[in-house]
Amino acid sequence: MDVLIKVLQLILSLSILVILHEFGHFFFARLFNTRVEKFYLFFNPGFSLFKFKKGDTEYGIGWLPLGGYVKISGMIDESMDKEQLAQPPQPYEFRAKPAWQRLLIMVGGVVVNFILAIVIFWMILFRWGDSYIPAENARYGLYFHPVAHEIGLQDGDNVLAINGEKVENISAIVRMVLIEDAHTMLVQRGDSQFSLAVPETFKNTVLSEEVRVLASYQVPVLVDSVLEDSGAGRAGLQKNDRIVSVDSIATPYFNQFSSSLIGMRGEETNVGLYRDGQYMQLPVEVSADGTLGFFSKAPGEILGEETMTYSLASALPAGIDKGVGLLTNYVKQMKLIFTKEGAKQIGGFGTIGSLFPSAWNWEAFWYTTAFLSIILAFMNILPIPALDGGHVLFLLYEMVARRKPSEKFMEYAQMVGMVLLLSLLVFANGNDLYRWLFK
Repeated sequence: MDVLIKVLQLILSLSILVILHEFGHFFFARLFNTRVEKFYLFFNPGFSLFKFKKGDTEYGIGWLPLGGYVKISGMIDESMDKEQLAQPPQPYEFRAKPAWQRLLIMVGGVVVNFILAIVIFWMILFRWGDSYIPAENARYGLYFHPVAHEIGLQDGDNVLAINGEKVENISAIVRMVLIEDAHTMLVQRGDSQFSLAVPETFKNTVLSEEVRVLASYQVPVLVDSVLEDSGAGRAGLQKNDRIVSVDSIATPYFNQFSSSLIGMRGEETNVGLYRDGQYMQLPVEVSADGTLGFFSKAPGEILGEETMTYSLASALPAGIDKGVGLLTNYVKQMKLIFTKEGAKQIGGFGTIGSLFPSAWNWEAFWYTTAFLSIILAFMNILPIPALDGGHVLFLLYEMVARRKPSEKFMEYAQMVGMVLLLSLLVFANGNDLYRWLFK
């Protein structure tokens, strides 16, 4: 069921993004009286699932869910319609329009995708605000991915600054390591502070181990609610119980507690806890998946969460800042894919689908959709033939050189671009398949 929910979110999100991206091209084409022959969600080699014609344009849904397209008359695109291009240019064709109009038609999709991301962030901030736990609230310290232990970090440490820049939110730690080339960390351990040197190889280790979260807040195990038909329910666990041990092994924090249960799946164990200041032990059955059957209090509730609320007007500049910030970080990350470790992280539809939560959550859905919209805008503007950016590159050349590249050159460039994109598609989804089969 979890997988189905992720798949449904992925299909809905990509459908929204593809339709609006293609609408950007469609809008400017129609604005300049350029004929659009087809407007499709998904590709339709051989046949369409659904189609109808209105005016000069055929609208439809294809059966191959790898994107979508608009077929603009007189344009060398993935359709490779050489017959049409062999005829004299017509006033309604793309190739008959001034270069500046063709440029706007080509960047229309990218512009719409970026505007869409800004609008979504605007509405998210207006509707839900922005909540996070300040790093300074980590009074129990942090716990780290095992690769962080290898460079000298210990569970319970706090990372105060990286390269002299204060850590405001611990979710930024992995980004600062990968993008900002971290070389020093200011660490607090107990009552002392010290500078920890970060090895040059650490970034590659984080990439090769596919570390998504390098540090998390360490919090005590406080019971919030109990499932009746579970080991916790049958044992009599109650709200506000504080669990401190499992099988006589101290587990003062949730990360230690959950790790201890993994080795006791399907067994019964004694759990030590404090209730109203009194210590007691309860025999509890551990489920087959290593849980007891209760929900613990969230880190934000224990440590204190800051929530920024916005009016409709104030949410707009904050949404722009969020969109620009994500785009900037994504552009900086591009250098990582040219490393051996980074190339292994390239993912296809499986990786994209994993970004969505396993339970339907509109805030998370729209945030992920806005993030994907920024990625789609950036990837499409890359100067690769067959992408919008490739067409833009040739149009800029035409505007500077005052002459068009030959149609034969454009045909070959389109074919090379399509081969590159198909190869990347196979590679990315092959990475997903490898991870699913072997990791």
